[in-house]
Amino acid sequence: MFVVTAEEMRRLDRHAIETIGIPAIVLMENAGRAIAEEAAGLLGRDRGRWLVLVGKGNNGGDGLVCARHLIEMGHEAAVVYAAAPDSLKGEAAVQRDIAARLGIPAAEYEPGRIDWSRYDGVVDALLGTGSAGAPRGAYAALIREANASGLPIVAADIPSGLDADTGEVAEPCIRAAATVALAMAKRGLVQYPGAERAGRVVVRAIGIPEAAADELGVNAFALEERTLRERLGLDWPLRRKADTHKGTYGHVLVAAGSLAMSGAGLLAAKAALRAGCGLVSWAVPQSLAPSLAGRLPEAMLAGLPDEGRGDWSAAPPESLAALAAGKQALVIGPGLGRWEGDGAWLRAVWEATDGVPLVLDADALNMLAEGGEDAFAAWPRRRAPVALTPHPGEMARLCGLSVRETQRDRIGLARRFAERHGVTLALKGARTVVAAPDGAVYVNATGNPGMATGGAGDVLAGIVGSLLAQGMTPAQAVCAGVYLHGRAGDRAAEARGSEASLLAGDIIEGL
Repeated sequence: MFVVTAEEMRRLDRHAIETIGIPAIVLMENAGRAIAEEAAGLLGRDRGRWLVLVGKGNNGGDGLVCARHLIEMGHEAAVVYAAAPDSLKGEAAVQRDIAARLGIPAAEYEPGRIDWSRYDGVVDALLGTGSAGAPRGAYAALIREANASGLPIVAADIPSGLDADTGEVAEPCIRAAATVALAMAKRGLVQYPGAERAGRVVVRAIGIPEAAADELGVNAFALEERTLRERLGLDWPLRRKADTHKGTYGHVLVAAGSLAMSGAGLLAAKAALRAGCGLVSWAVPQSLAPSLAGRLPEAMLAGLPDEGRGDWSAAPPESLAALAAGKQALVIGPGLGRWEGDGAWLRAVWEATDGVPLVLDADALNMLAEGGEDAFAAWPRRRAPVALTPHPGEMARLCGLSVRETQRDRIGLARRFAERHGVTLALKGARTVVAAPDGAVYVNATGNPGMATGGAGDVLAGIVGSLLAQGMTPAQAVCAGVYLHGRAGDRAAEARGSEASLLAGDIIEGL
């Protein structure tokens, strides 16, 4: 459930050894056994021939234990050291000596001398979370040879060459079929491009209790059903009580859509209803209302003055605020469009709807970004919560960064922004990151590439607004919304048999 940085993992290791009293050699033994068990399962047969690549740190010690346990399971295993064996220290040196006394075949690496065809799989125990920068020398050469071998690679804790905190990939970097994350998942394994290099990630316990992460203040989590129940306090899966009515589940106002993009509003409003709120009102420019009447019969349509333009430029902020009065959530942005002075318009709505939970998406985020992040920081804090749902491009504009810079450390950037501005933020994309104002971060794994399609973000905005209206806290609503959105996308892709053919409307039907 926890997702940790390299420094947090070091602190947890020290806590287990120095405070709890678990010897480091025991943790290493548990780690190596776990890696061996996962490696053995990867081949799908009882016997295999394994080459274990060993670095000089504790990661290498884990690999030596792994080689021993593979042999005990009936496999063959040999060891290649990336550095002189006598350079290993501490517990890793103890494992080196055990392996030698047991007669496990071992050699120091020499370029071009490994006959990779002799093996069925590789264990990467070269570099762990303590390494920094691109691999060099024998380490780099071994990584390149291992990748070129075409053999399945099992990485010990993280693939060598992967940044444990950001998921950035150095050159070279192991391309693993599976990664055995020891004790807890590292941030780099749940963020791209690291997630791709890690392959299938399995977290294995090695004796460090999860409670220790709480004690040491770790506040990043994998967004899964257990997290929704235990960390966010939701009764999951969501259920309705028998003695309720439509008013029990809240009323959402969706302010979305314009002449060229009316479908965005339709998607957001329908998603809000499908996510369980009792009532939805859909506000649109007045001249669009006749053509949209009946398109979503379950929603109430409200036209705002537009001087016949079909856009929002003439819609008075106070008119929208009046519609929002008494509602339990307000969603603004999908298909809204842009016009001169729209930033001032949005701020007026922001202030006039101070007591209504607010979701900002799409064009509303671009309006928010217009004056820069410092200008947004000067906006008054609202009594009711705010949720923002930017994709990487919108996040880049909000922060004054390039998209590349935004993607470099999604967890760190989302957390900093949420804390600074007192908002709950969903930084969308593969492995959407949810950040709360208290610094807690949640990384989602539901969803698929088929959801990279127009309108999918509008659907998410509607879902989040719906859950806020139903009484969830902002963190609950955004986390549950992101999780449900991704799961609905997975259902829809499975139903269609193709991710590529997925439409935003299919996601709504998957809810």
